[in-house]
Amino acid sequence: MFRRKLSALDYHNPAGFNCRDETEFRNFIVWLEDQKIRHYKIEDRGNLRNIHSDDWPKSFEKYMKDVNCPFKIQERQETVDWLLGLAVRLEYGDNAEKYKDSTPDGAKNTDNTAKNAEPLINLDVNNPDFKAGVMALANLLQIQRHDDYLVMLKAIRILVQERLTQDAIAKASQSKEGLPVALEKHILGFDTGDAVINEAAQILRLLHIEELRELQTKINEAIVAVQAIIADPKTDHRLGKVGR
Repeated sequence: MFRRKLSALDYHNPAGFNCRDETEFRNFIVWLEDQKIRHYKIEDRGNLRNIHSDDWPKSFEKYMKDVNCPFKIQERQETVDWLLGLAVRLEYGDNAEKYKDSTPDGAKNTDNTAKNAEPLINLDVNNPDFKAGVMALANLLQIQRHDDYLVMLKAIRILVQERLTQDAIAKASQSKEGLPVALEKHILGFDTGDAVINEAAQILRLLHIEELRELQTKINEAIVAVQAIIADPKTDHRLGKVGR
């Protein structure tokens, strides 16, 4: 998951890094701060370097706040990915002249017309700011998390288009005016022996039918929204292939 960024930062074991191993994780954080991020002065890194201390999680939580990491300490994978993104940006800033003319191997043959046709292609999905922004929007709109941030972004777009546009809000705010209903035309199917109770039962049945129709409409909308996400195949534009 982190191999490319770890390799770019010259980490000693990019392929075997395991952020779930507590000792390895703590050593990695110390290495990242000492070698790449360098947010603290050297004399202020003592608590973070003391990886065997029981208070290390508190020191790490403070460090996350100090570097403005948007994730919580329990969200380890997201935190590691964000810190790696920060380190890569700082590394590029320190060596801008070295990297400014470099071009990815697969980018030389990229069709610029295709790029401009799909705005999402131009997004840097590994950018920590992009991930933090998508996560914040998903939390605000109560959209379920997904490993692919682009999938979450598309779900956000669908929700906004269908629910939060001016037309959608205006339509939802409109009061519904009901049409007169002739109860005598609707057969109840049973007789309670009381005309008033029979009429009340007919009204309840009609209201229940209306609720079922609204439920079916919402189910159909949910199906359409899900299909819009899962039916869109992932495309590797560098290789010119569609599919996983």
